[in-house]
Amino acid sequence: MKASQRSLLLLEQCLNMTQMKQIQSHLAVSGTLLDPYAAGRFVAFCAVHDFSYAHRFFQRLPRRCRTAYVCNTMIKALVDGKEHASALAMYKRMVRDSGFLPNNYTFSFLLTACAQLGDVCLGSSYHCQAIRLGWESYDFVQNGLIHVYVTCNVLESARRIFDASVNRDVITWTALINGYVKSDQVDVARNLFDEMPDKNAVSWSAMINGYVQAGQFGEALVLFNAMQNHSGLRPNHAGVVAALSACAFLGALDQGRWIHAYVDRTKMKLDRILGTALIDMYSKCGCVETARHVFEEMEERDVFAFTSLISCLANHGRSKDAVELFRRMLTEGVTPNEVTFICVLSACSRMGMADHGLEIFRSMSKEYGIEPGVQHYGCLVDLLGRVGMLEEAKQVVRGMPMEPDSYVLGALLNGCRVHGDVELGREMVESIIQRKLDHSGVHVLLSNIYASTSQWDDVVKVRKGMEENRVKKVPGCSSIEVNGEVREFVVGSQSVALVEEVVPLLCWIEKHLKSLRLEEEGEAGVADNCFI
Repeated sequence: MKASQRSLLLLEQCLNMTQMKQIQSHLAVSGTLLDPYAAGRFVAFCAVHDFSYAHRFFQRLPRRCRTAYVCNTMIKALVDGKEHASALAMYKRMVRDSGFLPNNYTFSFLLTACAQLGDVCLGSSYHCQAIRLGWESYDFVQNGLIHVYVTCNVLESARRIFDASVNRDVITWTALINGYVKSDQVDVARNLFDEMPDKNAVSWSAMINGYVQAGQFGEALVLFNAMQNHSGLRPNHAGVVAALSACAFLGALDQGRWIHAYVDRTKMKLDRILGTALIDMYSKCGCVETARHVFEEMEERDVFAFTSLISCLANHGRSKDAVELFRRMLTEGVTPNEVTFICVLSACSRMGMADHGLEIFRSMSKEYGIEPGVQHYGCLVDLLGRVGMLEEAKQVVRGMPMEPDSYVLGALLNGCRVHGDVELGREMVESIIQRKLDHSGVHVLLSNIYASTSQWDDVVKVRKGMEENRVKKVPGCSSIEVNGEVREFVVGSQSVALVEEVVPLLCWIEKHLKSLRLEEEGEAGVADNCFI
């Protein structure tokens, strides 16, 4: 066997750039390096391991060695390395300097780059080139075109290519489904999904995630269950995260626990995204310790994981732990974001930690370059209002660089209620009405302020004004999970199944609770009329 032939065989077994450079020397001496096949294999290896070296070699190649395979390899390496603009620029130079004619693989790489850059104009120009050169009907090209148009929200063009396609694979269908999901056309996406002849875990996950994005959480879980019961497919990472999000919003703890068990059973990696989704689900279902356990199990914790658990602790009366976790976050070198500050300021507010809360608020811009938004000001006003620093809270509202919203003014109004400042409360309500931010909650809060100071005539005036202006209080609602199914109850609604049996039962429970309360009051010798 000749030395050049041995070197070509070694090309297939090369492990690193040092070995490749030795083989290059042998091929150069024998003259085999200028063989198109050898040059192609050499460029393919170097493009992955040392692109700058591959690029220098490519520039020195004679024109006859710059085959479509070599050129596509260079473009693909840049696209895989997220150097999308460089990949498109290199293609233009190849066409200009080498007379390179693209093929179906070339267009798939170019269209991927256009999609990532969001450049629909350039994508359309490559579409025209593909038509002119006869590559438009190839699967790679059609999928690439649909991906570009979907990414750039040009769904009419994407649908036109899809409808004209003869060989639609699962990638083609899923790309278009994703497009409709992104444009909030979830019903159209579902119709397309139901028409799919073959589905994989990616297409199921795309549809489940579409329902979650549209706020149709019940439908998301129904589809998640159908995926396992009817398709026989195992949910992938994206599908599990989407289902956990649905469980979090619905408070479907049983289903969330089942998904967590599935993650453990299949040894799915508890990465930052999945870990944060589990923390959020357990948080919204009230399982604080389980959420914390998941957090501690995570190998890598980013700002989203920390923020999710800080929010969980703050929302469940563990404000002190939330503030301590925030300190730990800073100690571990994780930089907080805007949402983190909202959560930790809320925790400080609930604990009445005015000085610490002010310090954290000031650090936002000074240490982290984050300009406080209206929600941060709302948290600060709430903090000051809770501890009775109403004048300071009022000055914060007046000094805001943006218009205060109903949350900010409502926080100050609530402070007035707690500390009985009727005049400031009336002033805040007038300000809210002037800004057209008034809603039923504002009027109810003002009514409660008057009631707390026994100004019953003013209470009647507020209530009468609500009736005259047809201001209605938003009905409350609650939900409960039974046997893995979430049921929602809205005040005044008669649409609940078995309502005729539920209402008498609730009345009996109310009477029973009242009797227990009266017994306790009788034993303590205390008259308390606060029970409702």
